[in-house]
Amino acid sequence: MNVGSWMLWGFVATVVLTVALVASQELRLTRVNIPYLLGSIFTPERSRAKALGTLLHLVNGWLFSLLYVAAFQAWGKAGILRGMVVGLVHATFVLLAGLPALPGIHPRMAHDSWGPTARKQLEPPGALGMHYGAFTPVTVLVAHLLFGAILGAFYRVR
Repeated sequence: MNVGSWMLWGFVATVVLTVALVASQELRLTRVNIPYLLGSIFTPERSRAKALGTLLHLVNGWLFSLLYVAAFQAWGKAGILRGMVVGLVHATFVLLAGLPALPGIHPRMAHDSWGPTARKQLEPPGALGMHYGAFTPVTVLVAHLLFGAILGAFYRVR
Protein backbone atom coordinates (compact mmCIF):
# COMPACT_ATOMS: atom_id res chain seq x y z
CA MET A 1 0.00 0.00 0.00
CA ASN A 2 1.20 3.49 -0.81
CA VAL A 3 0.55 5.17 2.55
CA GLY A 4 1.58 8.68 1.48
CA SER A 5 -0.68 8.59 -1.57
CA TRP A 6 -3.58 7.23 0.48
CA MET A 7 -3.14 9.85 3.22
CA LEU A 8 -3.07 12.74 0.76
CA TRP A 9 -5.69 11.66 -1.78
CA GLY A 10 -7.97 9.97 0.74
CA PHE A 11 -8.12 13.23 2.66
CA VAL A 12 -8.60 15.37 -0.48
CA ALA A 13 -11.38 13.08 -1.74
CA THR A 14 -13.05 13.20 1.67
CA VAL A 15 -12.96 17.00 1.78
CA VAL A 16 -14.47 17.15 -1.73
CA LEU A 17 -17.15 14.59 -0.75
CA THR A 18 -18.05 16.55 2.37
CA VAL A 19 -18.15 19.87 0.49
CA ALA A 20 -20.32 18.31 -2.24
CA LEU A 21 -22.81 16.97 0.30
CA VAL A 22 -22.99 20.27 2.20
CA ALA A 23 -23.26 22.23 -1.07
CA SER A 24 -26.13 20.02 -2.23
CA GLN A 25 -27.98 20.95 0.94
CA GLU A 26 -27.16 24.64 0.55
CA LEU A 27 -28.41 24.48 -3.05
CA ARG A 28 -31.62 22.93 -1.69
CA LEU A 29 -31.20 19.73 -3.68
CA THR A 30 -31.60 17.79 -0.43
CA ARG A 31 -32.37 18.49 3.20
CA VAL A 32 -29.94 15.89 4.52
CA ASN A 33 -26.88 17.21 6.35
CA ILE A 34 -24.73 14.15 7.01
CA PRO A 35 -22.20 15.99 9.22
CA TYR A 36 -25.06 17.33 11.38
CA LEU A 37 -26.70 13.89 11.60
CA LEU A 38 -23.40 12.36 12.71
CA GLY A 39 -22.64 15.08 15.26
CA SER A 40 -26.13 15.12 16.72
CA ILE A 41 -25.65 11.49 17.75
CA PHE A 42 -23.28 12.86 20.41
CA THR A 43 -24.72 16.29 21.26
CA PRO A 44 -28.11 18.01 20.96
CA GLU A 45 -26.50 21.46 20.58
CA ARG A 46 -26.82 22.37 16.89
CA SER A 47 -23.58 24.28 16.23
CA ARG A 48 -21.51 21.75 18.19
CA ALA A 49 -23.21 18.91 16.34
CA LYS A 50 -22.30 20.45 12.98
CA ALA A 51 -18.65 20.98 13.98
CA LEU A 52 -18.25 17.54 15.56
CA GLY A 53 -20.12 15.90 12.69
CA THR A 54 -17.88 17.55 10.11
CA LEU A 55 -14.83 16.25 11.94
CA LEU A 56 -16.37 12.78 12.21
CA HIS A 57 -17.31 12.79 8.52
CA LEU A 58 -13.76 13.74 7.55
CA VAL A 59 -12.27 10.97 9.69
CA ASN A 60 -14.85 8.40 8.50
CA GLY A 61 -14.29 9.33 4.87
CA TRP A 62 -10.56 9.07 5.27
CA LEU A 63 -10.95 5.62 6.83
CA PHE A 64 -13.45 4.54 4.15
CA SER A 65 -10.92 5.54 1.53
CA LEU A 66 -8.87 2.58 2.76
CA LEU A 67 -11.52 0.30 1.24
CA TYR A 68 -11.03 2.01 -2.11
CA VAL A 69 -7.26 1.66 -1.75
CA ALA A 70 -7.66 -2.03 -0.88
CA ALA A 71 -9.67 -2.53 -4.07
CA PHE A 72 -7.04 -0.68 -6.12
CA GLN A 73 -4.29 -2.76 -4.55
CA ALA A 74 -6.20 -5.99 -5.27
CA TRP A 75 -6.73 -4.94 -8.89
CA GLY A 76 -3.08 -3.90 -9.21
CA LYS A 77 -4.03 -0.44 -10.47
CA ALA A 78 -6.30 2.49 -9.78
CA GLY A 79 -8.16 4.67 -12.26
CA ILE A 80 -11.09 7.02 -12.48
CA LEU A 81 -13.57 4.36 -13.62
CA ARG A 82 -12.35 1.85 -11.03
CA GLY A 83 -12.74 4.51 -8.35
CA MET A 84 -16.23 5.32 -9.56
CA VAL A 85 -17.19 1.63 -9.42
CA VAL A 86 -16.14 1.49 -5.76
CA GLY A 87 -17.93 4.83 -5.25
CA LEU A 88 -21.11 3.32 -6.70
CA VAL A 89 -20.88 0.39 -4.29
CA HIS A 90 -20.17 2.80 -1.40
CA ALA A 91 -23.13 5.08 -2.26
CA THR A 92 -25.41 2.06 -2.66
CA PHE A 93 -24.38 0.88 0.81
CA VAL A 94 -24.99 4.35 2.30
CA LEU A 95 -28.43 4.63 0.68
CA LEU A 96 -29.64 1.08 1.25
CA ALA A 97 -28.05 0.26 4.63
CA GLY A 98 -26.42 3.30 6.25
CA LEU A 99 -29.21 5.86 6.15
CA PRO A 100 -31.99 3.35 6.95
CA ALA A 101 -29.98 2.12 9.98
CA LEU A 102 -29.75 5.62 11.51
CA PRO A 103 -33.07 5.54 13.41
CA GLY A 104 -31.92 2.42 15.22
CA ILE A 105 -28.66 3.97 16.44
CA HIS A 106 -29.37 7.70 16.60
CA PRO A 107 -30.67 8.77 20.03
CA ARG A 108 -32.35 11.94 18.68
CA MET A 109 -34.01 10.50 15.58
CA ALA A 110 -37.58 9.31 15.28
CA HIS A 111 -38.23 5.85 13.91
CA ASP A 112 -40.40 5.25 10.85
CA SER A 113 -42.74 3.00 12.82
CA TRP A 114 -43.33 5.45 15.69
CA GLY A 115 -46.26 7.77 15.92
CA PRO A 116 -45.97 11.43 16.91
CA THR A 117 -44.36 12.18 20.28
CA ALA A 118 -44.06 15.33 22.37
CA ARG A 119 -40.25 15.10 22.16
CA LYS A 120 -38.76 16.91 19.18
CA GLN A 121 -36.75 14.46 17.09
CA LEU A 122 -34.94 14.37 13.78
CA GLU A 123 -36.85 13.01 10.84
CA PRO A 124 -35.72 9.52 9.81
CA PRO A 125 -34.18 9.35 6.30
CA GLY A 126 -36.57 6.72 4.96
CA ALA A 127 -35.88 4.51 1.95
CA LEU A 128 -32.91 5.85 -0.05
CA GLY A 129 -33.00 8.98 2.13
CA MET A 130 -36.11 10.15 0.27
CA HIS A 131 -37.64 11.79 3.36
CA TYR A 132 -34.93 14.43 2.88
CA GLY A 133 -35.93 15.16 -0.72
CA ALA A 134 -36.26 13.48 -4.08
CA PHE A 135 -32.72 14.44 -5.11
CA THR A 136 -31.10 12.99 -1.99
CA PRO A 137 -30.14 9.67 -3.62
CA VAL A 138 -28.73 11.55 -6.62
CA THR A 139 -26.62 13.88 -4.47
CA VAL A 140 -25.30 10.99 -2.38
CA LEU A 141 -24.48 9.01 -5.53
CA VAL A 142 -22.77 11.91 -7.31
CA ALA A 143 -20.71 12.82 -4.22
CA HIS A 144 -19.48 9.24 -3.83
CA LEU A 145 -18.73 8.88 -7.54
CA LEU A 146 -16.67 12.07 -7.27
CA PHE A 147 -14.91 10.67 -4.18
CA GLY A 148 -14.03 7.49 -6.07
CA ALA A 149 -12.99 9.35 -9.20
CA ILE A 150 -10.55 11.52 -7.24
CA LEU A 151 -9.05 8.56 -5.41
CA GLY A 152 -8.87 6.51 -8.59
CA ALA A 153 -7.27 9.31 -10.58
CA PHE A 154 -4.59 10.22 -8.07
CA TYR A 155 -3.85 7.23 -5.84
CA ARG A 156 -0.68 5.43 -6.93
CA VAL A 157 -0.58 1.66 -6.47
CA ARG A 158 2.80 0.25 -5.42
